[in-house]
Amino acid sequence: MHMNNRSIFSTALLIFTFGISLAQNRVVINADLGRDTISRHIYGHFSEHLGRCIYGGFYVGENNTKIPHQKGVRKDVLTALKELKVPNLRWPGGCFADTYHWKDGIGPKADRATIVNTWWGGVTEDNSFGTNEFLDMCEMLEAEPYLSANVGSGTVQEMAEWIQYVNHDGVSPMADLRRENGREKPWSVKYWGVGNEAWGCGGNMTPEYYSDIYRQYVTFMADWTKSRGMYRIASGASSDDYNWTEVLMKNIPLKMLEGVALHHYSVIDWSAKGPATAFSEKQYFEIMDRALEMEELVTRHTNIMDKYDPHKRVDLVVDEWGGWYDVEPGTNPGFLYQQNTMRDAMLAGTTLNIFNNHCDRVKMANLAQAINVLQAVILTDEEKMILTPTYHVMKMYNVHHDALMLPVSLETDDYRFGDNNLPALSVSASSDNMGVMHISLVNIDAHQSKTVSVDIRGHNINRETGQILKSDKLQDHNTFENPDLINPQDFKGFKMMENVLAVTLPPFSVVVLECN
Repeated sequence: MHMNNRSIFSTALLIFTFGISLAQNRVVINADLGRDTISRHIYGHFSEHLGRCIYGGFYVGENNTKIPHQKGVRKDVLTALKELKVPNLRWPGGCFADTYHWKDGIGPKADRATIVNTWWGGVTEDNSFGTNEFLDMCEMLEAEPYLSANVGSGTVQEMAEWIQYVNHDGVSPMADLRRENGREKPWSVKYWGVGNEAWGCGGNMTPEYYSDIYRQYVTFMADWTKSRGMYRIASGASSDDYNWTEVLMKNIPLKMLEGVALHHYSVIDWSAKGPATAFSEKQYFEIMDRALEMEELVTRHTNIMDKYDPHKRVDLVVDEWGGWYDVEPGTNPGFLYQQNTMRDAMLAGTTLNIFNNHCDRVKMANLAQAINVLQAVILTDEEKMILTPTYHVMKMYNVHHDALMLPVSLETDDYRFGDNNLPALSVSASSDNMGVMHISLVNIDAHQSKTVSVDIRGHNINRETGQILKSDKLQDHNTFENPDLINPQDFKGFKMMENVLAVTLPPFSVVVLECN
């Protein structure tokens, strides 16, 4: 094997510093070859009318005297999500979106129609949280709203009027209705989903049929956002349904399309998902296998898009992703409430690294979901609130928001389980507008520490600091009784010589390094 002087030095550094015989793990960062920006919208979130995501999660009502709130929205949630720098929030679904009629959720709350959530638990809700409440909440969060319109059971007119209600600044029936409901200026909503999961709960359509429906709806989407422009997102594929993406890209003119969605959940088996906390190493390995499929999915869907859109005018929008397990014992199966462990931190860290490294095409993504549902960043119980390991990973990674992606190459040994193996390490890197470099590293191995040399080229390093998220057991999680069991800590497990970092990553850990 040929090794240049720098490779020899990297290996020698590892041997000298950590006493190992050979550097099996190596990262090369080409800091002077950055070209693409990591959009902050990759770090978006999802809020569906599902279980306790909206009611009891985000929203406790304007008359609640027990939980501090701002116009009915929990203040502790607002503070936590603003610290997370949430860039966008998707609403009202999900499957719920294609049964939701927006006019039921506006006007005096006593006059609003109720709705039965036939998808999630069969509960009846009073529509007290609707368009005005959601868009006002996004303003509180300083987050862009992403509205999913009802295509499955709605009409073209219903969607066109919703757009007019939230975006039109002149005199019109819907703009006047908005003013009657207490909002003078429009919200200027940029991001619009045209249906959700049209292949399934959004209508069980074929891609050919949905393509025609999409073109019809988009024809009547008037853009009053002025210089912002409207960003229209087509209901995209489920995981490896590559034909869906092929048909959409072939049948929809590029001028009618800004984004194509992709949904992928990390789930062992839809009929036997496994527990959220009392899982085995086998179940952990299988979930990480599903999570790492995201690399192939993004690559192959991107390759199809490149055939029809070589200049990358249309973005890939992964607007539902995350881990999906059995609900917590004793909770409503239709509410999808699950705990969040170090396994979820591994899933989040590796997935976000994949998105960062594919930021030339992936411009938006939405973790499912924000509060009390699936891989949530926040869990609530009446007045109590906790932050999950996934929250901490996303906060550690927000240094990548709108930063220049730095190309990386990775040589990694394996995490082995039985006769199977997965790449143990994951990495992405970026440089912010002050020239500060950030490197995010994940070791998914359940047992072994990994020592890796990080060879930084085209950028001189004078100072390094780091943070780490780790715990004693993969199954560890924060609880309402012990909310701070898992928290980021200062990280010192690295040495720097001649722009080469030697880093030791503990088992199942996430590290973010800052290099000035």
